[in-house]
Amino acid sequence: MLGFKGINSIKILVFVGFLLTYFVILIGNFLIVVLVSACHNLKVPMYIFLKNLALADIIFTTNIMPNMLYIIMKEGGNVSLVGCFIQYYVFCGSTYAQSLILSAMAFDRFLAICYPLRYSAVMDHKLCRHLLTWPWVIGFILMLIEMVSLFQLKFCGENVIEHFFCDFVPILDISSSDTSLVRTEDFVLSIMLVFVPFLFVMLTYLCVFISILRISSMAGKWKAFSTCSAHLATLFIFYGTQITIYMFPVGGSSYHENTLKSLLYTIFTPFINPILYSMRNTEIRKGFQLLFCGRNAKTYPVHG
Repeated sequence: MLGFKGINSIKILVFVGFLLTYFVILIGNFLIVVLVSACHNLKVPMYIFLKNLALADIIFTTNIMPNMLYIIMKEGGNVSLVGCFIQYYVFCGSTYAQSLILSAMAFDRFLAICYPLRYSAVMDHKLCRHLLTWPWVIGFILMLIEMVSLFQLKFCGENVIEHFFCDFVPILDISSSDTSLVRTEDFVLSIMLVFVPFLFVMLTYLCVFISILRISSMAGKWKAFSTCSAHLATLFIFYGTQITIYMFPVGGSSYHENTLKSLLYTIFTPFINPILYSMRNTEIRKGFQLLFCGRNAKTYPVHG
């Protein structure tokens, strides 16, 4: 696994930068998990979905970044075929789970803004529980279909992956077998678990924007839009790179471009999510005060 080319002279700087970024990702997302779990005021669907997204980010980055840091320091590294497949399985399973969690969050915002009076009745504990469980189940179980086909491919001798983790196109490019079946399976899974959720999110936000435009006061419009802005930023980064790279993958000369795009969602998105969703959120900041200041902190109501 070659990792990043042409960084020999600055590899220490790159290593330290990515290491600090990894620590920030872990700390930021762990804080969200702890905060939502510990603060009763934040036990509403909006923040429970955010907690699951943070868990997915932790799994996603921990699956990739430690080995990536090793490859940077060693200027390359070896990985077993089984180890490569396991990394790819966890990568795709957590990616699909993230995609479905983001769609559930979009549905939650759709209900809260378009049908505020019916929100509590529709988004009850049973529906919330299903929307939290099925993204994980669907993502990791359906991915087993593709893994069965991957394990049937042949890989002869030593092979080189021009990437910093075991990704779909680099894996297939070093196989000596016919990869048409697994490519078809991957495309179908991407349609089901990335493109269809993306269309669903776009449709729900179209309805959200129409509802926001109908609000009479500018203050009300801004308040409604601010509850969606962080989610929208994550959606554009996540779905944009996923659809570009994995639904329409290209090989050869596009590897360097795809590596940069991969960095955008493997590192930047998990890094920025805690900031977008938490640091700019009043209820989260108040939850931090309540958690760390104890009874001396003033409690605040949280609205879904």
